[in-house]
Amino acid sequence: MTEHEDAQMFARLRTLWSEVDPMPAGLIDRMVAAVAADGLNREYALLTLVEGELGAVRGEADALTLQFSDGSTSILLHVTRTASGRRRVDGWVDTAAAEIVLTQGERTRSTAPEETGRFVFDEVPPGLTRVRLTTQIGDETRTLATPQFEL
Repeated sequence: MTEHEDAQMFARLRTLWSEVDPMPAGLIDRMVAAVAADGLNREYALLTLVEGELGAVRGEADALTLQFSDGSTSILLHVTRTASGRRRVDGWVDTAAAEIVLTQGERTRSTAPEETGRFVFDEVPPGLTRVRLTTQIGDETRTLATPQFEL
């Protein structure tokens, strides 16, 4: 068969299937939404502004409190400005965490939380920041990665 004959045959098959088993209304929109949401809980956490105003993230506020959760693990961050103009990030997690990593571009800093779930990052420069929490429960390793936020 030539390419032209192949194209005609496929066009007839498409028409036949469209008549016999038409695509449900809204299928494309539902599939795009399903693919976009797949794994969203694992990759991004829900950002909840606990106190302060939304503009305070980039404004001149002295303190900001943020909470991130993926439904089973939560991390609370309290950000304050230091005398040097950098930030201090005090944090608490509600699960046994193996490691907390703070990332800004190519720079990363890591720490292990205390038994109470508390951890601190001192003298963090302002900028886009992401925090990743890794937990180890038995053989299962889970990660909670926050969306980027500005300090």
